[in-house]
Amino acid sequence: MMNNARQKAGGRVYLGLIAGTAALGGLLLGYDTAVISGAIGFIKAHFGLSAGMTGWAVSCLLIGCMLGAITGGPLSDRFGRKPMLLLSSLIFAMSSLGSAMAPNLALYSWSRLLGGLAIGAVSLLSPLYLAEVAPHQVRGRLVSLYQLAIVVGILVSFFVNMLIQRAGAALPGVAGESWNQAHGWRWMLGVMVVPSALFGLLLLPLPESPRWQMKRGRRLEAERTLQRIGGPEAAAKEIEEIEGSLKEDEGKLAELFSGGFGRALVIGVGLAIFSQFGGINAVMYYGPEMFKAAGSNADQALLSQVVLGATLIAATLCASALVDRLGRRKLLIGGVSLQVSCLAAVGILYRIQASPLLLLVFVVLFLIGFGSSTGVVTWVIISEIFPTRLRGQAMGMAVLMHWVADYLVSQTFPVLKENIGPSNTFFCYAAGCFLGLVFTVCMVPETKGRTLEEIERSWRQAPRALAG
Repeated sequence: MMNNARQKAGGRVYLGLIAGTAALGGLLLGYDTAVISGAIGFIKAHFGLSAGMTGWAVSCLLIGCMLGAITGGPLSDRFGRKPMLLLSSLIFAMSSLGSAMAPNLALYSWSRLLGGLAIGAVSLLSPLYLAEVAPHQVRGRLVSLYQLAIVVGILVSFFVNMLIQRAGAALPGVAGESWNQAHGWRWMLGVMVVPSALFGLLLLPLPESPRWQMKRGRRLEAERTLQRIGGPEAAAKEIEEIEGSLKEDEGKLAELFSGGFGRALVIGVGLAIFSQFGGINAVMYYGPEMFKAAGSNADQALLSQVVLGATLIAATLCASALVDRLGRRKLLIGGVSLQVSCLAAVGILYRIQASPLLLLVFVVLFLIGFGSSTGVVTWVIISEIFPTRLRGQAMGMAVLMHWVADYLVSQTFPVLKENIGPSNTFFCYAAGCFLGLVFTVCMVPETKGRTLEEIERSWRQAPRALAG
């Protein structure tokens, strides 16, 4: 009895170590995507950018994200989840140094695009790896740890941006603004070298995904990992289920466009797109510029971003605690409904030229709706609804569409704000979010409490069996 209790405790610690390290990829993703919010004003001034080129300076990263999402899935299916995560950590570090030291916009853009490759791959691989390692009872909670790491990375980037901006502003006269335009944004981008190296070092002792190992015929290695996590009895049961799901013919991509798997693909892609069409990353990437447009000064605008980052963390923690209790579907419907209301309110506040403080209140409420639902649940569902044989490819398609939608939002926000005004821009985001709510109600299934193999069998046997 004592040995059994000790084994269970050891398994929990081991699983926590695996989950924490894999989720660190989310922290790098969060920092690298959100750091631009504090840097873009200085980059725009440094390079003398127009509205369109300002959009490019933000969104060039997302071109790389699309490429990383396309290639990350197939490469991880071939070489393994762990080697691709290790490669991503190296690319993160190279991109951080390159963009921080770039002498011109072209080299800056290429360096940011390189970082996007790592982001696109990690946005697929971290939740995929976590879903394939985690026991089904806590899978939602552990995959949501990835989203928590993203929002921690976002908050860290906002805080670092504020500290660096204040350090520059403390210089006498106009020297502070000049220093931030010439050097401050470089420090904001370059800081990420340190966590990138740490991510790579922590990955080295981790095991490969047992489901990937089983797919490649490495049963003994998979068994050892599963035994260490859940004990011999749980490992034997899980091995049997994985073997059953792999007895079918080797997965062909055409399977994803037919029957139940076709519906799964529509759900995965739809959730990925609608998670962005509410304009979440317009707020994340351009937040300081939004608050400046409403009357805040530079320091107040960056402080507002820190408040937003802290809000996202609190909301994500709430979703992580509830996703395996209330379920995925209820969280999505409630959270997206709140997002629609708040985006419409933000549009009205811009129209009547309300105070920046009131604007901040409704943006905070919007982030509570996003962080407690879409931000977590989207990644949980995408990581669990596809069959083992095709999970890398299928998730790659869904994640690709996530980054395509993100690119469209981030590239067009400065142009929309300039041409139709911030009020109408946020009304557009409210409409996009409402379409996401309709999609969720009509299409998204409940998957809590099921093993990955049970979900796969449900799609195969009765495509609508999961709904409700």
